[in-house]
Amino acid sequence: MREVALDTETTGLSYDKGDKLVEIGCLELVNHIPTGKSYHTYINPQRTVSAAAVAVHGLSDNFLAEKPAFNEIVSEFLEFISDSPLIIHNAAFDLGFINKELTETGLKPIPHEQAIDTVLLARRKFPGAPASLDSLCRRFGINNEHRVLHGALLDAELLAEVYLELKGGRQPGLVLQEVHSQKTMRPTQQRDIPRAARPHTPSPKEMVAHKRFVESIDDPIWKK
Repeated sequence: MREVALDTETTGLSYDKGDKLVEIGCLELVNHIPTGKSYHTYINPQRTVSAAAVAVHGLSDNFLAEKPAFNEIVSEFLEFISDSPLIIHNAAFDLGFINKELTETGLKPIPHEQAIDTVLLARRKFPGAPASLDSLCRRFGINNEHRVLHGALLDAELLAEVYLELKGGRQPGLVLQEVHSQKTMRPTQQRDIPRAARPHTPSPKEMVAHKRFVESIDDPIWKK
């Protein structure tokens, strides 16, 4: 089963007010395990990056000026993600930006059903607890000390680890495998040791005790 962990960085918070993508990072998972294949690109948004956004991801107008526009990278991006489920932290945000760019380029938007939102997974699993990526990394003991600034590929890598934990752990099925191994470790040549038959006939002492017990009961069934 192929899945793709995906993250983006943008010029601001509102795609419906003209903010654009500046970075996309994707990481391929097969059967919940990273394969090492990834896709990463910076994008020239062809507009100014807000100061608040630069403070988050550090991508300035000067840095992005020589990067390709979205229409120059879209084919390679779509080829990488294909129709695989997309693991996204707060899917409405990232898909909103991506689909706005796709629509403006004359392409079909990505259906929201293709996304697996890890924010929703976290809130279902830990109701009332913080669900940010940093909070989940701390909860699961995932080292994110190198995340001084947000970065799409770095965040996609952290997201893949968080997703694995939300799905049940980094080694799914390990406990079942251990139990199965213990069951199959029985020696093939093991022989059962015969036991002597247990005596069932009551001893004279038991017979006397039983008689006394019967006599102490009113109208016992043993005398009928």
